[in-house]
Amino acid sequence: CVCVCVCVSIRACFQQYGLRYTAVIPTNIFGPHDNFNIEDCHVMPGLVHKTYLAKKEGKPLQVWGSGRALRQFIYSVDLARLFVWVLREYDEVEPIIGSVGEEDELTIKDAVDAVVEGFGFKGEVIYDTSKSDGQIKKTASNAKLRKYLPDFKFTPFIAGDQSSLLASAITKCFFNSSKKQRPKQEPL
Repeated sequence: CVCVCVCVSIRACFQQYGLRYTAVIPTNIFGPHDNFNIEDCHVMPGLVHKTYLAKKEGKPLQVWGSGRALRQFIYSVDLARLFVWVLREYDEVEPIIGSVGEEDELTIKDAVDAVVEGFGFKGEVIYDTSKSDGQIKKTASNAKLRKYLPDFKFTPFIAGDQSSLLASAITKCFFNSSKKQRPKQEPL
């Protein structure tokens, strides 16, 4: 794994040269300036792009797997705030996980529902169980982060009365992303 190699290299630089490097290990990132290219994007921008296409073409939204897999999603602006904190305050060589807590894990179905609501998609959502869910649970502990920043406020993925607050923001990001990353079309 690349992460293991980076962590070993960081420790070696510290032990041999006294250089203080570290690594911030994020979970699933989403937000402004994301990569919405359906061929090589991550979970959230992929769902956004697929939902956009399904709505535009009047077709069902096809989601790989059962929707039961759990994921932790971190808003890119929150991660950027954590990067700034790490650069200014974090003095350890050991990596730190930049993530929401386990209590904020969502199923893929929760993420799909939020994006569908954010887009106002009224079509059918089909979970293709012939495709893999991937690892069902990929929980990363943010206990170390919470030790340093117990009051850090993550942007909630689903926020009470505004159940698709972030999904709506993601939808806007999709339409504002670079022309190179999105197909040429008018907003819905």
